[in-house]
Amino acid sequence: MKHGGNVLIAAPVHPVLPEGLEAAGYRVKIMDSVTPEAATAALADCTGVITSNRLLLGREMLDAAPILKWIGRMGSGMEIIDTDYARQRGILCFSSPEGNANAVAEHAVGMLLALTKKISRSHGQVRQGIWQREANRGMELEGKTVGIIGFGHTGRALARKLLAFDMRLLAYDIKADIPLPAYITPVSLAEMQQESDMISFHVPYSGDTHHYFDRDFLYAMQKPFILINTSRGPVADTMAILEGIERKRIIGAVLDVVEGEPSGDTAHVHQPDIRLLSEQEEVIITPHIAGYSHEAMYKMSKILLDKVLF
Repeated sequence: MKHGGNVLIAAPVHPVLPEGLEAAGYRVKIMDSVTPEAATAALADCTGVITSNRLLLGREMLDAAPILKWIGRMGSGMEIIDTDYARQRGILCFSSPEGNANAVAEHAVGMLLALTKKISRSHGQVRQGIWQREANRGMELEGKTVGIIGFGHTGRALARKLLAFDMRLLAYDIKADIPLPAYITPVSLAEMQQESDMISFHVPYSGDTHHYFDRDFLYAMQKPFILINTSRGPVADTMAILEGIERKRIIGAVLDVVEGEPSGDTAHVHQPDIRLLSEQEEVIITPHIAGYSHEAMYKMSKILLDKVLF
């Protein structure tokens, strides 16, 4: 691919990315706060664009970029790009899920430990002057069975972390021929629902994965379980989560993503469903930060740079 021209960066990135692009002959335009109107104007003379959840590149936005040659997506989640239309236009699309897989896995383990050891709850009580031991008795991960749905970069990274806890690890992926390490047991979805004490979602968002976790999934689970979602909010139906908690079919949930989550870097949560979820004692929610570590920012930026400059 011939390099050069203007590049719009409409995402938080590490300096290694713009510096590398400029060294390759590109002229970089960085928009820290991007609106559709500003992006439309900026894309008119761009051959490349770096995006994240802050800028959705649908057909209309792509039509505003007549000379666009490539799109770089920080992280994963290509649903923010009309990849079919981009392909028709001959626009190359790159993502960097390898860059934040470790960060997401570490975050998921951290949330799981905070939940099962009652760390968040007991810390909050101590801050209020309450010292309760019996009520905050924790649960060990050793010997538990965790089902990982989607065994791509993040699912694989999580499995490596959980292996250290002597857990039984099950995996289900729509790609039946995906290679699995020896310590993973491949199962059908029905088998996973039969045997798992915990379910962790690591799937991209699409029409097929919208409300992947719903009431049917909830009642297909044969044991009370912990729900982990660090993929995309709409993968798990909020009402099904709340029903599961109320019926005590879900004994805990750790969610880095939720339906209707704010899209900005700093925002107030007004959505009643999110507030209701956050008020549940058995739920821990973080603001979509699992893959947002300082190290992941560098790794995603460097991976994108390498792919663009291949």
